[in-house]
Amino acid sequence: MTIKQSFKTGLGFGLTSGIITTLGLIVGLHAGTHSKMVILGGLLVIAIADAFSDALGIHVSEESDRKQSKKQIWEATVSTFLSKFFVALTFVIPIIFMQLSAAIMVSVLWGLFLIGTFSFYLAKQKGESPKNVILEHLFIAVLVIIVTNFLGNWVATFN
Repeated sequence: MTIKQSFKTGLGFGLTSGIITTLGLIVGLHAGTHSKMVILGGLLVIAIADAFSDALGIHVSEESDRKQSKKQIWEATVSTFLSKFFVALTFVIPIIFMQLSAAIMVSVLWGLFLIGTFSFYLAKQKGESPKNVILEHLFIAVLVIIVTNFLGNWVATFN
């Protein structure tokens, strides 16, 4: 199955941004508040606002390229929005149905699994070593998790 480049652009950006941004939000808000309601609210806001923001960013970026047709630009825009929106919503499920500390762990593992799986797919598509691509992307995701955890803990000291 071949996917059009415009859809690959939106899907790749939306998935990656959706996972990294959502993980950072979940971990940071948990460290700062330990509130299920705050984390759920943040997830719903990010699913809408950040998905629209990134979709517009891809739209403007693709327009500035001038090599893409209007149809290709809109394909990348819509696929960015949908992938980011639905990826962010998948993180709502453990938060709703699990104890918060377990839900955070499941969310982190889910996000790392998604990053690893998508990185494997990317590496295979480009003919690169999956191990190197996966490790690079997982390193960035773990770095975001660590930094947002510290940031959330720091913000909690203002209370």
